[in-house]
Amino acid sequence: MNTEQQIHTLRKELRQHNYNYYVLDQPKISDYDFDMKLKELQELEEKHPEFYDPNSPTLRVGGQVTKNFATVVHEHRMYSLSNSYSKEELEDWEVRIKKLVEGSVEYTCELKYDGASISLTYENGELVRAVTRGDGIQGDDVTHNVKTIRSVPLKLKGDFPPKFDIRGEIVLPYEGFAKMNAERVENGEEPYANPRNTASGSLKLQDSAEVSKRPLDCLLYSIVGENLPFSTQFEGLQKARDWGFKVPQEAKLATSTDAVMKYLEYWDVHRHDLPYETDGVVIKVNNLNQQDELGYTAKSPRWAMAYKFKAEQASTKLEKITYQVGRTGAITPVANLAPVQLAGTIVKRASLHNADQIEKLDVREGDEVFVEKGGEIIPKIVAVDFTKRDPDSEPTNYIAECPECGTELVRKEGEAQHYCPNYNHCAPQIIGRIQHFISRKAMDIEGLGGETVALLVRENLIENYADLYELKKEQILPLERMAEKSAENLINGIQQSKEVPFERVLFALGIRYVGETVAKKLAKNYKTIEAIEAASQEDLVSVDEIGEKIAESVVDFFAVEENRAIVNRLKTNGLQLAISEEELAGQTEKLNGNTFVISGVFEKVSRSDLKKMIEANGGKVTGSISAKTNYLVAGENMGPSKLAKAEKLGTHIISEDEFLAMVE
Repeated sequence: MNTEQQIHTLRKELRQHNYNYYVLDQPKISDYDFDMKLKELQELEEKHPEFYDPNSPTLRVGGQVTKNFATVVHEHRMYSLSNSYSKEELEDWEVRIKKLVEGSVEYTCELKYDGASISLTYENGELVRAVTRGDGIQGDDVTHNVKTIRSVPLKLKGDFPPKFDIRGEIVLPYEGFAKMNAERVENGEEPYANPRNTASGSLKLQDSAEVSKRPLDCLLYSIVGENLPFSTQFEGLQKARDWGFKVPQEAKLATSTDAVMKYLEYWDVHRHDLPYETDGVVIKVNNLNQQDELGYTAKSPRWAMAYKFKAEQASTKLEKITYQVGRTGAITPVANLAPVQLAGTIVKRASLHNADQIEKLDVREGDEVFVEKGGEIIPKIVAVDFTKRDPDSEPTNYIAECPECGTELVRKEGEAQHYCPNYNHCAPQIIGRIQHFISRKAMDIEGLGGETVALLVRENLIENYADLYELKKEQILPLERMAEKSAENLINGIQQSKEVPFERVLFALGIRYVGETVAKKLAKNYKTIEAIEAASQEDLVSVDEIGEKIAESVVDFFAVEENRAIVNRLKTNGLQLAISEEELAGQTEKLNGNTFVISGVFEKVSRSDLKKMIEANGGKVTGSISAKTNYLVAGENMGPSKLAKAEKLGTHIISEDEFLAMVE
């Protein structure tokens, strides 16, 4: 056997032993024998670098250092899931599903592991990229760190597709977490708070050798891509196991919500026997054609639901109620608590939401309260222990003035929260608005973070986001922790943000209710900031999916002279406040007024490209067929019920070629 064959054989053996140990939990050789084989391979690779393989088992030990994690756009968006907390909510969900798809519906039930979401990309059976969830649209490239996790296959086996993404959770088992904390305590260090945060933090360590020392695991649950070799979610899970992935065996097929509830009831008790943290069950429509027919809302798939186990509760003293001012001026009351252990973390603060919630619960300072941490990131107060209330306690009077600037608060009819109307002169609003402006989904200004924004405002260097574009390096160099290079990076990042497209600049302005989707619709419809500024409330409401509340907010924003002046300064400084010539050149009104549904697999262009082409030519894309649907673009393997519904409603059913002819 020559050296190349020897290296190849060792790699193959080690991959199989790694799979046996970390995925199947059925080791065939001792740890010592494994280490000896690994050492032999390392020595051979060092002597023969010409046989380098980026996915060799020797790279599991790490060693690569990543100073800055690159931002990567997900080819397939990572949606969040809608949450359910009761059988009634699940049954309502099932009713909605059965209105949209015909025939019987099966469900795949999977435990919801509490870890750090990850998307792994494989090409030709090799791991090429690992990206964190981020905001669902883009995340951080953490490939070097993920390669150190032994249960992540670097090379696949079997009949895998040429390219796909697989999603899962990076988790830290209880046992490994306990050992890590025992070592930290022994070394006089603070123990980690909980497995989930520790797993998430591990992915962003700069030295992958440090990551390799942590007993992280990777549990996979969802494959996305084109032309996948299975037709159901449950079959996809088995395929993933066959290819070498660690897919939990607890997944089960259910034919009704009653069967789903039995699964939930069982695991609500037995989840405590598992080696990992779980916080619920994910229920998915099993048939992929039905998933396709159901589609997505702006935030989540219609075909999946996360059922959250009953939240953990704790009792503690409410010491003080304070009030926070958000970037839109919204006031949020916050309960400051005597520290209490809850769901693996120490809780010191909880949300009280608004004045109505305080009145409804009759919450007072000094009360003993019950705190819950369910589907919420911030814990909330759910009840007061009236048996422990001081008889002399006074009801809570909600503040009348802004705690930051003293302006009298307002509360519009039908709105839940009080607001500070001092939009341009209230410090938290100014800071919050600029922080929103520089955020990743908006201007994404490299070298400028939220803390630096707050510092710039406190030092009176900026009062609004237009001031950023007039900052000079010599102004920011004297600031705390601001070196020559970081000052340069900040100024360069601000200048580079002038290339950000119009729709993101519009979102960055922070107009109330104008999120990413609304900003895209307004930019596409009006083309320039001047046109939006001149639009009446009546004009705005005529735009698809723009309601009265959004329209009123846009008109109110541009009615303020100071806001118009700030926007004009942005224009003077060269920001993109109109759709570019290139974008305009690619846009037509050929499909204006027509609504399309895309279903099936296509040969010439991908589904996402079809969607872009429809929108670029003035059309609208929806996920399900209704009486308002004009065209169904039908590919191979589309759902039969979608086809039947289109025929019943008289929807035009066109092929890929017929659609392409429409936009030529």
